[in-house]
Amino acid sequence: MKYYGDLRSFISALDEMGDIMHVHREVDGDYELSAITRRSYEIQSPAPLFHKVAGVASGFRLFGAPAALSSRSEMPYARVAMSLGLAPESTGPEIIEALYQARLKPGIPPVRVESAQAECQQNILRGDDANLDRFPIPFAHDKDGGRYANTWGTLIVKTPDGKWVNWSIARVMKVDGKRMVGLIVPSQHIGQIWTQWVARGEPMPYALVQGPAPAISCISGIPIPAHADEADYIGTLAGEAVPVVKAISLELDVPATAEIVIEGHVSIERDCQEGPYGEYGGYLGEGSSAQPTFHVETITHRDDPIWPMSITGRPTDESHTLWAMGLAADALTHLRQAEIPVKTTWIPEDSTVHWLLVVMPENWREQLPGVSSEELTQRIGEVLFKTDAMVFIPKVYVVDDDFDPTHLREVVWALSTRVHPVGRRAVFDDQRVIRLPQCYDEAEYVAGKGAKVVFDTLQTQRHLHASFAQGYPEDVRQRVLDNWPE
Repeated sequence: MKYYGDLRSFISALDEMGDIMHVHREVDGDYELSAITRRSYEIQSPAPLFHKVAGVASGFRLFGAPAALSSRSEMPYARVAMSLGLAPESTGPEIIEALYQARLKPGIPPVRVESAQAECQQNILRGDDANLDRFPIPFAHDKDGGRYANTWGTLIVKTPDGKWVNWSIARVMKVDGKRMVGLIVPSQHIGQIWTQWVARGEPMPYALVQGPAPAISCISGIPIPAHADEADYIGTLAGEAVPVVKAISLELDVPATAEIVIEGHVSIERDCQEGPYGEYGGYLGEGSSAQPTFHVETITHRDDPIWPMSITGRPTDESHTLWAMGLAADALTHLRQAEIPVKTTWIPEDSTVHWLLVVMPENWREQLPGVSSEELTQRIGEVLFKTDAMVFIPKVYVVDDDFDPTHLREVVWALSTRVHPVGRRAVFDDQRVIRLPQCYDEAEYVAGKGAKVVFDTLQTQRHLHASFAQGYPEDVRQRVLDNWPE
């Protein structure tokens, strides 16, 4: 296992394993970058690295699909695993277990370095020179409200009293060279912090970090407990402190090895229209909303900087790999804290974060004597639907561990044959609903309330599968394997 402390060493490692697609011809800076990246998701190609983008200075590069499925089919989650310092052949459940285990350990706080040691401050732009127009910021989709300046970068903010520093990913749209507008949801951590600044009547300082160490981007995009610092959690995963440097114009620390850092303040009003944007559910966005303005005041960057991007849509992109794994790890944490003996949790990529599988071990009844599957299903829903992360997931399936939850064909087989047409489910009415999940009607979105469900698919007595593995004697199977192919 190896931890990659900056984006460039990570890209080099992917390149060595044949998982980088170098695009050396000039591509347009409007749609072509995003179209190539979107197709790379859909055919599971190597991640595109664009070396020449029309309209920007020579040397500026753009990197797409940083945590999508790998083109190496034998290690599909390699980009996510390597981002987190895990072995490239790690399975999805192994990654989720690692995220869970790291939450049980004390954090390792970041360490501050001097500006001269920080690659992110090799170039410092102030005033009129601090302008987004000099960077390759494409349209993600042709129906979007504008060019999206943030799809895979980390927003760093802190509470006015300085006690809580939050690193997160939120979509941010470019308005012009000096302004952006970002989606700030009140219930999310960045929204909670922004609300505190609004109460004080002061604009919120922010740093938008593009291209830090891959683990920073990954952890910024998944749920961890409120008031926990992502930097400390990343240090635990890395086994070493994250190097940070004081921002040029703000009292914020930023990752020292980042490619680009944008510094400024966020308005105290929702004074600019954001969106639409094609989101993870797989549909082009409709409508926009008033959101706060991010004013650009200072920009620092490395020589020949690399701007990473995630182009969300139909599976499989970073929303369906990394973010889904983070949500699953959060669910696993809460269920185990409630003393429910869960083997693992998994969100199938093709469900676009609308399904969560809760996988129970074969001996769960021995571990929970006297508890029926109906009672277990009810309890799982009671635990999960109280958590913030589950606002995104409307459907939960409690399943046995006799199939591979990461293999879509097996998931479809198991759910098709084990979900009762009308019964064996716990329905939870009047749950919190937001617009990102695609399965509710307009009245439910307006009310912010809707139903969620937990399906009980647990077998009373496990059936043998009519399969090669379970349908033949061991000696016959071995003879077939020894002589394959014939």
